[in-house]
Amino acid sequence: MQLTSPELTSAVQQRWSDYTAEQHDVWRILYERRMAQLEQNGSQVFLDGAQVIGLRNDAVPDLALVNAQLGALTGWEAVPVAGFLPAREFFAALARREFPTTITIRPRDQLDYLPEPDIFHDVFGHVPLHSNPAFADFLQHYGKVAAAARTELDVVRMTRLFWFTVEFGLVREGGRTRVYGSGLISSHGDAANALGLECERRPFTLDAVFEQDFAIDRLQDVLFVVDSFDQLFDAVREAEKRIAP
Repeated sequence: MQLTSPELTSAVQQRWSDYTAEQHDVWRILYERRMAQLEQNGSQVFLDGAQVIGLRNDAVPDLALVNAQLGALTGWEAVPVAGFLPAREFFAALARREFPTTITIRPRDQLDYLPEPDIFHDVFGHVPLHSNPAFADFLQHYGKVAAAARTELDVVRMTRLFWFTVEFGLVREGGRTRVYGSGLISSHGDAANALGLECERRPFTLDAVFEQDFAIDRLQDVLFVVDSFDQLFDAVREAEKRIAP
């Protein structure tokens, strides 16, 4: 299976056999700690997705195996990369249903916080949602629209849409507010804050998200709740109409 995209300049091979026992154990700790909470407050779409793509508690994911399941479901692929990508390259990858995935894993002494993404954030946090057709279609279309943004205002607006959905989104399921954004899925502290008394949870509208600023270096004080992932696709189609030509 192809695991590097010719379009991505920083694409690499995962070399799953190179992960050490220590690294697999770090994954186990992270997985078990978060799943214990997410079974109570995580989106069912995330929980189902983690199962169908074959995430396990005892080993860092082998992307070849993950992609075999994911590709059959929605055509998405997790593509290993060496690190951060330029924004337009990242968006273009999303438009091709390719999710750039960091393959390093945090050290044991940084279990609770890492300033840059690692495979736990990228694969555990993001990829299960890519198995859901509605979310998968939204994310692909988001990549297309974001890549077309040219003015500073459009870039800011599309950045806010990504932040308050893909990274820090909340969804109403079964009469309860649950987490689905990767920053909440992969972090106990951020998830607890998002569902706690210090965070204002507002109904999701595109206009409200476009107007809401955020800071990346502190717990969020405002987040948005969608009623379904179909609402996200409707929002990104509306955003496309507003992007300056």
